[in-house]
Amino acid sequence: MLEPMHIFDERATTNILTQEMHSLYLFSFLLTADNDIAGQCYVCGLGECVEGISVFMDWARSWARQTILKHAIRMIMPAPEHMDNLSSISLKGAATSGRNNLFAAIVELSAFERFVFVMSVLEKQSDEDCSVLLGCSRRDVMIARELAFQRLADTEDAYDQYMWAARSIAPDGLLA
Repeated sequence: MLEPMHIFDERATTNILTQEMHSLYLFSFLLTADNDIAGQCYVCGLGECVEGISVFMDWARSWARQTILKHAIRMIMPAPEHMDNLSSISLKGAATSGRNNLFAAIVELSAFERFVFVMSVLEKQSDEDCSVLLGCSRRDVMIARELAFQRLADTEDAYDQYMWAARSIAPDGLLA
């Protein structure tokens, strides 16, 4: 009887992750908005990925990103602000000091808005996946994403910066 063969080359996986170091750390930083916590999430993500014998080379990148995301959620514990609708939520805390820098504006978002923005917009995860991972309703995800868009809209050249940010986080065009 033929047994399934796991094709795993730790050196090749490590090479893939080394090439992705910048985008993986940037992903971790955008989630956490803190260099120390981002570094911890990054190291944990890479460590689990390299140690995971069942990780195929093609899956190394997405496995690392998911592991980083799960560690960031555990460390930051982002929670939605419970509001009934967008009209009752104040935009006074809009990202203003990051007016010329989309990264600074993303980092200034509330933790929950930042996670939802990075997960659903930059990583293109579904609302359902976001709500499951963040332990909230899909409605909370939709409201937080809309708030993030409203806050980030004030950033100069937001669209051009968004496209640059998306390429920086996932240079090959695959955001998930």
